[in-house]
Amino acid sequence: MSMYAVVKTGGKQYRVEQGQTLDVERLGEPGTEVSLKPVLIVDGDTVVASPGDLSSASVTARVIEEVRGVKINGFLYKNKSNNRKRWGHRQTLARIEITDIKKG
Repeated sequence: MSMYAVVKTGGKQYRVEQGQTLDVERLGEPGTEVSLKPVLIVDGDTVVASPGDLSSASVTARVIEEVRGVKINGFLYKNKSNNRKRWGHRQTLARIEITDIKKG
């Protein structure tokens, strides 16, 4: 079993391993190194979850590129009043690669 961590970014939690790529909410310019806040680290049988132990733990990632998420289409309609409104939204996401997980 390899080491993995649960990190929190953008109001969501992700289970990550070293070398994994994932799309999260925008973190920075492509090529920059970012530090993610670990919530839990599991290394084989050892689980690091207490706030005292996690204060020295770190998860670093590199922003590879910015991508656009899936398009969300919305439509508002009110009956008998000729009131219609269409809207759409595409979130800008950052594709990151997990470079290092340290237990501290």
